[in-house]
Amino acid sequence: MPPGHGSPVRPGPQLDPYAQLQNPYDWNSDHGVPQAPPPLHHPPLHRPPVHRPPAGPGGGGRRSNAWWAVVVAGVVAAALIVGGGVLYVNSGDKGAKDDTAGSAGGTGGQVDAGGATTSKGSENVPARTAARLLFQIPSPKDKDKAEAAVGAAVPGSWLTGKAYVRTGVAEITGHDPDKGTKLWTIPLPGRVCAVTGHTTKDHLTAIVHEPAMPTRAKPTHGCTQVSALDLDAGRKLWTGSALRGDAPIRFDNVTVSANTVAVGGAGGGAAFDIASGTALWTPKANDSCHDAGYGGGPKLVALRECRSNGRLQLDVQTIDPQSGQVISAYRMTDGNGNAGIESPGIENVGIVSTDPLVVATDAGAAAGDGGGTDFFSIDGRTGKLRTRISAPGEQYAAQCDVISRIERCSQVAVGKDRLYLPTKEHDGGDGTGPTNEIVAFDLTTGRRTGQRADAGDGYVISPLRMDGGNVLAYKRSPYAAKGGQVVTVDGVTLEQTRLLENPATAAVPDVEADLLPQRAEYLYSQGRLYISAANRVIAYGTG
Repeated sequence: MPPGHGSPVRPGPQLDPYAQLQNPYDWNSDHGVPQAPPPLHHPPLHRPPVHRPPAGPGGGGRRSNAWWAVVVAGVVAAALIVGGGVLYVNSGDKGAKDDTAGSAGGTGGQVDAGGATTSKGSENVPARTAARLLFQIPSPKDKDKAEAAVGAAVPGSWLTGKAYVRTGVAEITGHDPDKGTKLWTIPLPGRVCAVTGHTTKDHLTAIVHEPAMPTRAKPTHGCTQVSALDLDAGRKLWTGSALRGDAPIRFDNVTVSANTVAVGGAGGGAAFDIASGTALWTPKANDSCHDAGYGGGPKLVALRECRSNGRLQLDVQTIDPQSGQVISAYRMTDGNGNAGIESPGIENVGIVSTDPLVVATDAGAAAGDGGGTDFFSIDGRTGKLRTRISAPGEQYAAQCDVISRIERCSQVAVGKDRLYLPTKEHDGGDGTGPTNEIVAFDLTTGRRTGQRADAGDGYVISPLRMDGGNVLAYKRSPYAAKGGQVVTVDGVTLEQTRLLENPATAAVPDVEADLLPQRAEYLYSQGRLYISAANRVIAYGTG
């Protein structure tokens, strides 16, 4: 039984469990100065004993006692060693490190000599931003055959320095990033059920799939298998499963954080070491609580569901990725202190970002009008709610699938303690057609910052992801005479710089029009843009 499941926590070196996280868009991160490989099994983090009322029903497959940092009274500038790094308590020093700078898309900005925050990203501005069509999958001549194929693939795509990788119905394929030619294929015994966009530094990731292809006698086998993949080498590392009692768990989602693969579903959650497949935790058969899902990336966050007196309670827990030990927990409420199934709108939660911690709920479930999304900004260290931001559907275009894909939020970005949302399309006036803007919210106060990035005449803009302290965004045009654009938006001023502009030939905008940001996956890195949905991919490049 691994640490964190009832066994004592042994003191050990203070290693950072998140140190091996890789930005999946940084193609050059594995080059340069060689680094020693990380240990496969980090010792459990030693926590000082604390006494605090429990956040609610917990226990079960993971350690449920939270821990608190101990601050020595009277020290004005204190340094706390946390996970192998140094956390500086900011007492007004302009040069102090901002520990909330991380985001789902990368690290935050820098602090200049005057104390103002400036943005910095890893995406370079090409000398020539005009792009050309690199390839389409399937090719136009194979389009009808592909659309006639039985079954559709679960969307999933990744970029490494060696390949553009995407999911098939029961396979994973790697393609040349410039030509689109197939480099390798990983066959799977059954259909792909769930994927994650997160990878490790060495481009390892994980998927959930069925153990066999369906037949008439057995149309589904259940999504009970999790496999780790090496996206550079094009090979499967291992396949595993977990039991709740004698029955295999059916997983609904999968994610990666540090060196841990975490999978969750209605039957409970489990975790594995991504390199070896060693089980880190599994649920208990008689547990009244279970991990419905996880969010990965910079931190590991669990959505913990518990039933008490016939009511469902949902906690958002930041956990240690090696032991599963709870670091902090926030109980979802409806804003009036009510929690559980009697409070509509808080049963289903999506994880927008794990650092800073932001989760989303379907506001329409509470309002009864399909009215948009509410975003909860939570302190990942203490579990306290910082602020709640309402994004009514008639004003904002962000979309979060809080039911079937916990980590799936489109047209939204979080970074440098800000939430970036696009406004709904509106008439630009003077016959210019629809347009919109990106606006920023402060995750501490919940208020708009005042800046905005205008799409411009004849364009509609959508955030894609963070690039350091900047926001990468896609601007589509409803007109065939214009191709789409990728821009980098300064995270502070919201000023735009163009990185790529697609060709405006008739065939290309038609394809783009079918692959809108709210329905397709957009991956951009160093002058290349890949747009994919179902069985279709289109790629552009400025090189």
